[in-house]
Amino acid sequence: MEAILILLFVIGYLSITLEHPLKLDKTVPALMMAALMWALLAIGFHNGWFSVVDGHGSVFNINSGDIHQQEHGFEGLLLHHVGKVAEILIFLIGAMTIVELIDLHRGFDVLKGMVKTRSKIRLLWITGIIGFILSAVIDNLTATIVLISLLRKLVHDREERIWYASLVVIAANAGGAWSPIGDVTTTMLWIAKKVTAGGLSEYIIIPAILCFVVPYALASRMKVFKGEIMIDEKSHEERERLLSSKTMLWLGLGAIVFVPVFKTLTHLPPYVGMMLSLAVVWLVSEYIHPEDNFDKSRKHLYSANKALSRIEISSILFFLGILMAVAALESLVFGSINGQEVGTLRYAAESISNAIPNMDVVVILLGILSAVIDNVPLVAASMGMYTYEMDHSIWHFIAYSAGTGGSMLIIGSAAGVAAMGMEKIDFIWYLKKITWLAFAGFIVGAMAFLFIEHYIR
Repeated sequence: MEAILILLFVIGYLSITLEHPLKLDKTVPALMMAALMWALLAIGFHNGWFSVVDGHGSVFNINSGDIHQQEHGFEGLLLHHVGKVAEILIFLIGAMTIVELIDLHRGFDVLKGMVKTRSKIRLLWITGIIGFILSAVIDNLTATIVLISLLRKLVHDREERIWYASLVVIAANAGGAWSPIGDVTTTMLWIAKKVTAGGLSEYIIIPAILCFVVPYALASRMKVFKGEIMIDEKSHEERERLLSSKTMLWLGLGAIVFVPVFKTLTHLPPYVGMMLSLAVVWLVSEYIHPEDNFDKSRKHLYSANKALSRIEISSILFFLGILMAVAALESLVFGSINGQEVGTLRYAAESISNAIPNMDVVVILLGILSAVIDNVPLVAASMGMYTYEMDHSIWHFIAYSAGTGGSMLIIGSAAGVAAMGMEKIDFIWYLKKITWLAFAGFIVGAMAFLFIEHYIR
């Protein structure tokens, strides 16, 4: 029976990985996989076919002790996992809504004024630096979308623009890796209390900078970035902005950055701070006037309700499905370690450790694997596999590797998939032209992380 449950996960995982060939939104197999796995887990538990284990190591079996107590334990286990997943989803919904509110008020158009150079190399570095910083404040996916939209107004030759867009993916993924709000995986680790905001930044900032700088330094020597481009000055006209653009941009970004500060001050979960930040931005958006002679009949165009309607709910549901599926695997007792029954993921971690004793090698392989397989389930699985204390270097290394490793393939990260869709970047073109740059940055950053960890700290 355990084998059937694991097989369900494998089939669902493969369906997610092959979403493009199958032409099937990955949300569908994620939700189906989660529902079927928990259904099978419940049926098996209530028939006494197998046991389940919670995060504290307490094992529940319907054939052991009081039946009602064991059933209550199973229900509590399910509610515990739903609660933990809900924390992440509420946080993401809040962040996405703030970002959409900024976009509705054309706040990101303010960034266009920062880019007025005609030099190709200077444009490369300016967009890269903006992408690196912006992705740490909002997230790597949104930062990529904003910058590619900007590049479309600046670089009219598509063959040149896809080079810039591809390198923005590398910069955005590197920038998101050192911030608890820069990538879904770092947010997951932060909310699960595997890392702190300060610890994550301290450990990963230097490797992340190298992961960004090395590919850009190598690319700067390429012929495609020599010379100048023609800038259309009309793209900088103030008429493209609204009266509320600057206010909403800085308020929105400040509200998101405030969340880690709120958590540090109150010790409450991050989603509570995000609720407060969203409420403040929403409040301001209700009373601010985006245009001269603002007519109330146009208020709905800039409202939070409009922003909520633009959120990718499919992404939220995908996270729900994949995280609950991983939780089912984590809960299923598969074997024992030193006489203690453990879940499937914990047992798998022990098997991997026996096969590859060096955890640094395991994490580097995880980073490379994240270019092929979605990094969200990989990190979710690692959280269930290992029991290191908060801010252990392994958690930081996992955050770095999973966050930046996806840059090696255009389909390896959400930022890459967004760039691929917006600019129709060919998979093989990216593999030939960009993959080696991304790998160079990834491996240099990884080596820097290990050097700092083993020889400096």
